[in-house]
Amino acid sequence: MIILLLQQQQQLLLLLLLLLLLPLLILLLLQLLLILLLLLLLLLLLLLLLLLLLLLLLLLLLLLLQLLLLLLLLLLLLLLLLLLLLLLLLLLLLLLLLLLLLPVLLLLPLLPLLLLLLLLLLLIFS
Repeated sequence: MIILLLQQQQQLLLLLLLLLLLPLLILLLLQLLLILLLLLLLLLLLLLLLLLLLLLLLLLLLLLLQLLLLLLLLLLLLLLLLLLLLLLLLLLLLLLLLLLLLPVLLLLPLLPLLLLLLLLLLLIFS
């Protein structure tokens, strides 16, 4: 009888111990779940940071490309201005040449008459 009572008491103590340990076990599982959730959140934040860094790099690349395009356009504009100045200089040179040759061009139709007059004068004075 005493052994049976001792066994029952031991079973009750074990049951009580299990009942006391069960909330601790649940708390431990909740803590593990919370740690896993925090790790997942940290991983998501790292991914977001990486994405933002990638976007910033892309934006910087686009800005650099835009700057390069702007420099190319400025160079093209400078080249066009230089070409325009060269054309103006050529036009002025042609105008100067025309002004220098104008008396000769005006006398060119009179050249046969002048030659004829010269021949006539040679005939008269010879």
